[in-house]
Amino acid sequence: MAEPAAAELRRSVPRLAPGPVLLMLGLTTLVVTAGLSLFLGSNAIGAQETWRLLWHPDGSVASGVIHDQRVPRTVLTGAVGAALGLAGALMQALTRNPLAEPGLLGINAGASLAVVLAVAVAGVSGLWFYLWFAFLGAAVTAVAVYLLAGVGHASATPVRLALAGVAVTAALTALVQAVILTDQVAFNEFRFWVVGSTEGRGWDVLQVVGPFLLAGAALALLLGPALNALALGDDTAQALGVRLARVRTASMLAATLLCGAATAAVGPIAFVGLAVPLAARGMVGPDQRWIGVLSLVLGAAWLMVADVLSRIVIAPQEVQVGVVAALLGAPVFVAIVSRRRVVAL
Repeated sequence: MAEPAAAELRRSVPRLAPGPVLLMLGLTTLVVTAGLSLFLGSNAIGAQETWRLLWHPDGSVASGVIHDQRVPRTVLTGAVGAALGLAGALMQALTRNPLAEPGLLGINAGASLAVVLAVAVAGVSGLWFYLWFAFLGAAVTAVAVYLLAGVGHASATPVRLALAGVAVTAALTALVQAVILTDQVAFNEFRFWVVGSTEGRGWDVLQVVGPFLLAGAALALLLGPALNALALGDDTAQALGVRLARVRTASMLAATLLCGAATAAVGPIAFVGLAVPLAARGMVGPDQRWIGVLSLVLGAAWLMVADVLSRIVIAPQEVQVGVVAALLGAPVFVAIVSRRRVVAL
């Protein structure tokens, strides 16, 4: 029943090109960036040798680098980038704010606080433990934001969700700062996790977060038609048969699964969830179905490019991918905003 809403949205804003054409271009870009991620790195391995070892591993050091490091890192980086891009598209549609991003719900702040408390209070150390504590903190924070936005028998409207998210983020960030300033061990551990890094992440991490990422992506893509209706306003959406509370709850759940699992896997990554959906909307128009799919593809490609640059910019050493993603995303975001007028959704 939300199809009339989607049709009206498609007519209201021009598109750069048809969705299928842009999707094919996006998939082509993703394949190219995945190839670069496999062939380029801090370890100098020739292209011909890399191609041979990809299909015929021989147990050598170079073969181990490719199969034990580059392949799982490429897959994880693509999955995290896709999750952040799709989560950003979902947040912008849910809050009707083109400048919204996954951290708006306090998910990043909740994950950060959980990691800090795990180190400072429980003495936890190691990537595997950070993974679970970060995901738990993200999930608890998202639930708290949703409950706070609906307090007082009011519905969790876009404005209330955004305000609750900002308030919770500010409070949790203050708590994080208080803990790390009084605990040197927590500060030392936290400062490496918080910048975001894919280095050292392998199949074990992907096995943990993969089911959450797949579930969140499937739910987010299924919500496309309903989010198109929400963009026309609550009254119109209800007239079209959309159950507002159910759609918003499902959207919060999808965003939590996507952003929580991505943050738990590699730490907080900035700008991917903000700039990618904004660029996708400029390409395909306001149809949330195409925005979600394109954000998923472009988010994966974006983070792969940042990861490749993080390996080669000061090779043989590496820069954290979170730093490169922010440096890469900031000028692109400014260019997008300066070229087109950003209005409320």
